[in-house]
Amino acid sequence: MATLVVPAVLRSFAQEREEIESDAATVAQALAEISSRLPHLAARIVDETGTLRRHVSLFVNDQQASLEQALHSGDRVYIVPAISGGKDDASESSPSKVEILLGTKKGLLALRGPRGGALTTSARQFPGEAVEYAIRDPRTGRVFASVTHGQFGPRLFYSDDPAAEGGWQEAALAFPEDAGIAVERIWVVTPGELPGELWAGVAPAALFHSTDDGATWRLVRGLFDQPTRAEWSGGLGGLALHSICPWPGEPQRLSVAISAVGVWHTEDGGESWHRGVQGLVPRYLPAEAREGTLMHCVHKLLRAPLEPRTLYLQFHGGVYRSDDAGESWREIGGVGRAKGLPADFGFPLALDPRDPCRAFVVPLVSDFDRVTPEGRVRVYETRDRGESWIARGEGLPQTDAHLTILRQAFSVDGGDPLGLYFGATSGELFGSFDDGQTWSTIAKNLPPIHSVQSSLI
Repeated sequence: MATLVVPAVLRSFAQEREEIESDAATVAQALAEISSRLPHLAARIVDETGTLRRHVSLFVNDQQASLEQALHSGDRVYIVPAISGGKDDASESSPSKVEILLGTKKGLLALRGPRGGALTTSARQFPGEAVEYAIRDPRTGRVFASVTHGQFGPRLFYSDDPAAEGGWQEAALAFPEDAGIAVERIWVVTPGELPGELWAGVAPAALFHSTDDGATWRLVRGLFDQPTRAEWSGGLGGLALHSICPWPGEPQRLSVAISAVGVWHTEDGGESWHRGVQGLVPRYLPAEAREGTLMHCVHKLLRAPLEPRTLYLQFHGGVYRSDDAGESWREIGGVGRAKGLPADFGFPLALDPRDPCRAFVVPLVSDFDRVTPEGRVRVYETRDRGESWIARGEGLPQTDAHLTILRQAFSVDGGDPLGLYFGATSGELFGSFDDGQTWSTIAKNLPPIHSVQSSLI
């Protein structure tokens, strides 16, 4: 049995334990074992790819070691913050440039430039057409754009170079003939866990699956053929499957959210599905009609990458968290509480990919007044899983600012410190490069913004 020695600076993430015993054969296996029990501790030693963080060193007994170092009974593994590390040089370990893909009412815009500096438009495609959503697959670099033409309907396009003229190809995404319906809108495209795998959510609510990097797609019949489908009803935006949450490392497990039919889970790659709505309270329905209803209007669903059993949800009335993989839910918005949210309505939601305790929302007044409360634009952050919320408004409009931010228009870039970006239907794009503490206007006078996706380049 080897012993992992936890330095004082990390003990708050280890339930105040100074030592953790492990019978793993290597350091890497010991950290993987710890990750299942103490994910916050493991995340501060290795990153999400399993690589030792730049400013962390490991020693086995009195010798510096690698993750592959074999462990034997009696070995002591020490976690040592490197002398060179720290906040002052954190920027050296992060890419210096960012790309932001904007789906707008009048085309796709790709902005590029130094992170925290002036961005320039590197591409504008599909002029005059509504781009509902755009994303770059980080594994291949391929860009996907969901485009809805006013006369000719929705299409999904992909390109390995979004700036190239004529470089876009149309993907084969359509309902089979026996489905008896047509695609009305393509809401979201999400990379899967297997090479070449992607998922797409459309309206009327359905899930599509691709195994060839998005060139062709098939309908996931297990969800489409649910016996209750005839009773499904949509929200104001239609019957939309708008959120797709893969389970890191487990390609057979997936969760999706549908407005307004709740959260659905599969553990067999989409063959069978069940709903997870326990604890969600549809206050827009009469109290006597809530029991057994299918009308659970979810606005956004996200999974915490380092703690997959933790999901956050923006509901049509409330922000919720699940600690049991989305089977049951607890409301965490705390409207009316001293450190709660100013309103319980909203669409966008973002998570810190390195910390399952951190989430961000942009509240709106109500379903009848879908603008920022009090004429002030503020991002609300929780660092304790929703027990309390902090208003972040420095650098954002705070007077006569009645903005609307849609569900796909909030993104994080994964940098350290974290970069966050959101866009409004009034055409402004805002960003923060210091974990959301301060903000600036990145661009304005844009078409209404439907979606925002950011990545470091």
